[in-house]
Amino acid sequence: MHLDESITVFGDWFFIHFIENPGMAFGLEFGGQTGKLLLSLFRIVAIVFIWIYMSGLIKKNAPKGLIISVALVFAGAAGNIIDSAFYGVIFSESPPLPVLATMFPESGGYASLLQGKVVDMLYFPIIDTYWPEWVPGLGGDRLQFFRPIFNIADSSITIGMALILINQKKYFKEEKSLDKVKAEQNAE
Repeated sequence: MHLDESITVFGDWFFIHFIENPGMAFGLEFGGQTGKLLLSLFRIVAIVFIWIYMSGLIKKNAPKGLIISVALVFAGAAGNIIDSAFYGVIFSESPPLPVLATMFPESGGYASLLQGKVVDMLYFPIIDTYWPEWVPGLGGDRLQFFRPIFNIADSSITIGMALILINQKKYFKEEKSLDKVKAEQNAE
């Protein structure tokens, strides 16, 4: 696909839309190449800690739902770091239309290891309209929900975190302190 090209999947509310995200969530960036390198290193450290945490959960026979949720977060984070680490090495810069990026160009990719962009492609502009003129400060401006374009790795992280938040009382049952146990026994 060309950069910024869309393919309609379902009506006017689901598209495969090819963009390259140079930074983190919502395209936020900081610090140029140094910031990108620090972000990539932070992501690697984060997935190592998530792996260690998940391994501990497995050893403790934690609820399967929690292990699956953490695995979703791990898989999404790992997917994004792999994309960021290698995409710039494998492909040439995505030029404007009508030229396509080249895979394994002779001159090398557009970025060094850990400096590449992440490909985002899932786009759901479910509502695409304009604010009514009578709305103060927004009247006449475009209203678009859901604007962000994301990828499957982002979805995996979001679903994993949502499952943890929704099920937190089930996953993280309060351990009774010795004082609570004694108080319950005395009450009986």
